[in-house]
Amino acid sequence: MSFEKISLLAQQKKPFLFLSDFKGQRVEVVLLEDLYEADIEFCINEKYNYINHPHTLQTSPIPFLEYKKKFDKVIEKIKSGETYILNLTQATPVQTNLSLKEMFRLSNAHYKLRYKDEFLCFSPEKFIQISNNTIHTFPMKGTIDASEINAQEKILADKKEMAEHIMIVDLLRNDLSMVASHVKVEKFRYLQSIEAGEKKLLQVSSHISGTLQDNWQENLGALLQTLLPAGSISGAPKRSTVNIIESVEGYERGFFSGIFGVFDGKSLDSGVMIRFIEKTTKGYVYKSGGGITLDSDVQCEYKELQDKIYLP
Repeated sequence: MSFEKISLLAQQKKPFLFLSDFKGQRVEVVLLEDLYEADIEFCINEKYNYINHPHTLQTSPIPFLEYKKKFDKVIEKIKSGETYILNLTQATPVQTNLSLKEMFRLSNAHYKLRYKDEFLCFSPEKFIQISNNTIHTFPMKGTIDASEINAQEKILADKKEMAEHIMIVDLLRNDLSMVASHVKVEKFRYLQSIEAGEKKLLQVSSHISGTLQDNWQENLGALLQTLLPAGSISGAPKRSTVNIIESVEGYERGFFSGIFGVFDGKSLDSGVMIRFIEKTTKGYVYKSGGGITLDSDVQCEYKELQDKIYLP
């Protein structure tokens, strides 16, 4: 029903916030005027003012051998042709004295959302943007520490990262083709700088666009439903890859790696809910992961899983 509500409110040009879990099975829609009462905070800001604060969280990561078993199962599935790239994630227990409200106000990100006293995401990754009947998406795949010598040249020349990025760009180009015409890659593999705790990262992105029908607001809910789950944090081919994710990861992603966004009455902006901390009955967990391909190294992927656990 919530996807229908998205279309109805967009057709009426009423500003609202929406969020969806990973698989599009749980969808929440709240008018912007009702956010305070709903105990929801968000911030979408391309040019935020950076706030200095301690970034590290105490973690209790999954044991390496336990992670390796999951990694090896993914590699088996890749070799059998059931998936080409799969985003393998895990939930890591973390400790902090900060509340979700305090972490929301301290964190630095283009897309920030605090949902009640349940979870918080601080994401650098766009999902889709729509304005003037044009839809845009910006897949991000490939990361390197900006302090490394020749970091820019190194990440752009990395064959494994290149292959992973091409797969995701191809997946998202196909996804947009299901809802738009004249789909094209506007810009391929450009670098963005991201504040990542105590260090800076270079992130490789691409820009894909397409043309929507004039009445796209009337079908906005169906459009979002078609594009879920987000390709960059699921994999390809999408359907079989999501089935593998469910069998291998061993936990519920929930809203992690879902999407949230805002329709302002004319345009839409949305982000992928990564960099995600959730409050559970046993304390906080931080959900993170990375893309696995046939060329992936288990030690590197295990390290990436942990490197992504920080308060940005």
